[in-house]
Amino acid sequence: MADTSTQSIQVHAPVDRVAAVICDFPRYPEWVDALKQIEVLEEYEDGYAASVRFVIDAGVMADDYTLEYAYAEDLSRVEWHLVEPSKTQKSQEGSYDLTDNGDGTTTVTYTLEVELSIGMLGMFRRKAEKLIMDTALKQLKRRVESLPSS
Repeated sequence: MADTSTQSIQVHAPVDRVAAVICDFPRYPEWVDALKQIEVLEEYEDGYAASVRFVIDAGVMADDYTLEYAYAEDLSRVEWHLVEPSKTQKSQEGSYDLTDNGDGTTTVTYTLEVELSIGMLGMFRRKAEKLIMDTALKQLKRRVESLPSS
């Protein structure tokens, strides 16, 4: 059974800068520690990635999987789902929701629902989800805030 987790973080940058980092998949290995390889398999006519293959190695967990993406017209939401089961995941659905706070900052809300192929006690699964989400949001924040303002 899949559980849904949600966490948010405030990023000191406007929505368009945050969205640009989220949508720039080829550069993910520069700022996502566990990501070893990424490949954009298919793009929409507007150039945004439609299908992306990820190879991760987070020490205790390694996986190779493909996600299919959809975007809100204003890029305030980026959502994805697992194309087919992988070595460790039966399913994955997630999203980034970007909210303009009106002061040059953006609240990023990350929602993730994963059903694992491997058994894991609920307590350990929740700890792992929290760690994955904390890390993802902190790495995104660090990346966006380290880029020069345009």
